[in-house]
Amino acid sequence: MAVVFAVVNQKGGVGKTTTAVSLAACLASESQPVLLVDLDPQANATSGLGARERSTQSQPDGLTAYDVLLRDAPIAQATVATCVAGLSLLPSSIDLAGAELELISCIARERYLANALAPVRESYAYVLVDTPPSLGLLTVNALVAADRVIIPIQCEYYALEGVRALLDTLALIKRHLNPSLEIETVLLTMFDNRVKLSRDVVADVRAAFGERVARSVVPRNVRLSEAPSRGLPITCYDPRSKGAAAYRQIAQEIVARGQARTG
Repeated sequence: MAVVFAVVNQKGGVGKTTTAVSLAACLASESQPVLLVDLDPQANATSGLGARERSTQSQPDGLTAYDVLLRDAPIAQATVATCVAGLSLLPSSIDLAGAELELISCIARERYLANALAPVRESYAYVLVDTPPSLGLLTVNALVAADRVIIPIQCEYYALEGVRALLDTLALIKRHLNPSLEIETVLLTMFDNRVKLSRDVVADVRAAFGERVARSVVPRNVRLSEAPSRGLPITCYDPRSKGAAAYRQIAQEIVARGQARTG
């Protein structure tokens, strides 16, 4: 049974999609089948894995997350292979931009993704869901479907701004919709050891979240920034880079915590 991770931060530009793509690739490299769900209408995870953004209007045969959520398309028919062995992708499309409006009138609208994932959870070891930079219905769907939450936080000024709102949302989801939801890890991104502010943010985040903060931090790394433009995860684009090394270490932390939980 797959462990489902929602990668969430309503603040944009924190490395959320880079984190989702990189961790999915690293976990797949451990010879474990992994599914990455791109639930962001911007489709950055889709393009970051070399899959061209598809629109259900222009390409009716190209199923996307929109079809799975709102047209009852089986998720197994919508997933595509990627350049990483063992890593499958449920691609996004611009159609998802209107999904939240369509979901408003739906019964049990918060559970559409959970219901869609249920038939395939036995097929994967991990499912990662990349969410939009908001706390709307798409993100709520990801949180209801998830077992654990990964929160990327940028090592910049105002890094913790808005995290309180996210934590309040997580508490509400846990109380009313998904009692088993827990934070897996808080992940520090775009770290620059030369800058005092970066070091201060690391200290502040560790003080606020304690052991839930990943031991490894993701450095500000040019190769990480370049990889999406080539349609490759960092593990394929430059596996020896500092960014790739950081995400491999964080993936290993996640695997180790999961093994500890299961005994």
